[in-house]
Amino acid sequence: MVPMTTFTMNADARAPWGRALVTGGAGFLGSHLCTRLLDSDVEVDCVDNLSTGRAEKVAHLAGRPGFRFLERDIADADSVDALTGPYDLVLHLAGPTAPADGPERPREVLDAGSLGTRNALTVADRDGARFLLASSPEAHGDDSWDGTDPVVPYSAYCEATRFSEALVAAHAGDGSNAGIVRLFTAYGPRMRTDDGRMISTCIEQALSGGPVTVPGDGGRRLSLCYVDDMVDGVLLLAASRSVRPVDIGGDEETTAEQIARRVIDLTGSEAPLTFVDGPDGPLGRGAPDTGFAHELFGWTQRVPWEEGLERTLASFTAPPERTPAVVGRGGEWPA
Repeated sequence: MVPMTTFTMNADARAPWGRALVTGGAGFLGSHLCTRLLDSDVEVDCVDNLSTGRAEKVAHLAGRPGFRFLERDIADADSVDALTGPYDLVLHLAGPTAPADGPERPREVLDAGSLGTRNALTVADRDGARFLLASSPEAHGDDSWDGTDPVVPYSAYCEATRFSEALVAAHAGDGSNAGIVRLFTAYGPRMRTDDGRMISTCIEQALSGGPVTVPGDGGRRLSLCYVDDMVDGVLLLAASRSVRPVDIGGDEETTAEQIARRVIDLTGSEAPLTFVDGPDGPLGRGAPDTGFAHELFGWTQRVPWEEGLERTLASFTAPPERTPAVVGRGGEWPA
């Protein structure tokens, strides 16, 4: 195993791992983590069953030395034996997390949080690897909703998230090098515009001519974190031995209306702004408490939300990346 050392956010920093497993690696954040790890000379096994992830998000990595994509479900009973490793780092991001996905796939969500987390922990324990669970603050509710009603649309997601956190804490209590990162709203290139989140919906509506809809009176406050900053935070926490949950997310809050108007301006759209009734269920509530991430790990948000939106919109209007022949082929690649 590669010894654990201090990892920094410097572009030329060498990561303290030799080989990593990223479950849910063909998702939005997962694909960016795979890229950053490879850029830091870490070999990467990217595992995704493509139920909500897309092979196109990691297609640009095909053919890069040290990268392997495996189309499989981490919740399957044979996944542990199939992932031979050995790994120094296991990042567990698998499972439908978008508001548009969770209510439609409750059993898949529960399997990913329970069986999937157990299997990923088993792989990490087998190899003596650092394990980090990508969790969500939305499962813990807020002043208006405590997340415990078992029959609302998002209940499966909330229960799966709480169970997976408890399972990781139990393993850490038994000596595993396991931790939890709670991720607030991220955005950036390769994000889905159909995931049901407010910022994604605004971008999709503006690009299609609108109208651009804003929930309520537009005053709802959101904390946004550009994906590069979030990747920094995840990897800094992964390089530590922290057990307690750590928040990573945007330090600055803005309103839904400000975001929508900025998107309209950046796209040059003539779409009208329309205020509508807000959606039910947890959709990026509250602001993160990033003090722990700042003080102990040196993490800081670098990209202001206005600049981040400009980068994001530029990626949607840029010419598409060349798609290697592996995309559309199931199973494993490179093979």
